[in-house]
Amino acid sequence: MKDDLAPTLAPPGAGLPRIELFVGNILLRIRLATGDRGSFNARFNKERQAIRALVESCRGETGGKRVSIERPPGLEDSSRYWSVWMTLDHLRIVHHEIAKAIAQLGNGVVPSQKVSTATVKPSPEASEAVVAAYEASCDAVMAAVAALPDLHTSARLSHPWFGPLDAYGWHGLMGGHMGIHRGQIERILQKLARQSTR
Repeated sequence: MKDDLAPTLAPPGAGLPRIELFVGNILLRIRLATGDRGSFNARFNKERQAIRALVESCRGETGGKRVSIERPPGLEDSSRYWSVWMTLDHLRIVHHEIAKAIAQLGNGVVPSQKVSTATVKPSPEASEAVVAAYEASCDAVMAAVAALPDLHTSARLSHPWFGPLDAYGWHGLMGGHMGIHRGQIERILQKLARQSTR
């Protein structure tokens, strides 16, 4: 549902500004050096609960309305014209891909697919039906992590921004990724709320 003029966006997969990539890499390395399975699970679940609360606040057709927002740090420009349902659809896609990758890495297999931000964009037609699929994808990530006794795998899969990561690295990345999109949903809902008062 189109509720806002579509902005001119960078193409999918264009990436982030160099300074954001530099800072993001440093923050991820610190998180991986100071965190552990428990803290990564806690961060993921905290963001999951925050997203659930935001989704539950959506009323009527609100979740399907696309609006352009100011790009938050860590979000590609091509992703700043989404609806809440589109954001959940993106998370659903990413979670299922990473759950599969973590399982493969745990078995010493390097996944054959190349990770690309351009290939995990959501459907503009995403509807409220995506909520249950998104929740199932969160469960899939947690199940994949729980199935591995050791996340420090010899096999690695390259992230397009952060380079080769083992299962531990991908697990550590997930909570931060959720946080970026929780912030995105907040901005979407804030803009929709402002529009409704005009």
